Amino acid sequence: MSTVNELGLIEKIVHLNRVSKVVKGGKNFKFTALVVVGDGKGKVGYGYGKSNQVPDAIVKATERAKKNMITVPIIEGTIPYEVLGNFGAAKVLLKPAVKGTGIIAGGPVRAIMEAAGVTDILSKAIGSRNPVNVIKATMMGISMLRFPEEVGEIRGRELKIGV
Repeated sequence: MSTVNELGLIEKIVHLNRVSKVVKGGKNFKFTALVVVGDGKGKVGYGYGKSNQVPDAIVKATERAKKNMITVPIIEGTIPYEVLGNFGAAKVLLKPAVKGTGIIAGGPVRAIMEAAGVTDILSKAIGSRNPVNVIKATMMGISMLRFPEEVGEIRGRELKIGV
């Protein structure tokens, strides 16, 4: 499910979960929500919220996602180079793709790429398929990416395009 809020941010609910705690009087049910928020122009973040009610959990997750936004370097609709993100047992391989490929990715990775504004990418989730860990591994991967200009500046080199 994807919505656009009043600030023009794309909000996607990646995972909703009902958890229960057995107590003396019975079971206490609570809800967790995993939400991805992006502007479609290179900024994306995720949030995890817990509450007694589903809407409250979604609101908490969305607020956290807005606070945790990072910038994704996008060049012609894709990422600049291949990267492997790790978190726990989850690994996510992200590879740049040629124009017209589309987003070849599973649920959580697809949500992040769509919210960030990436149009062409290849990905593979390796190891754990837990949505929370896959999202965190993807965010680790894209946070390691740099624009070619930044890398050239760090190395003290001038960027030569087309050579």
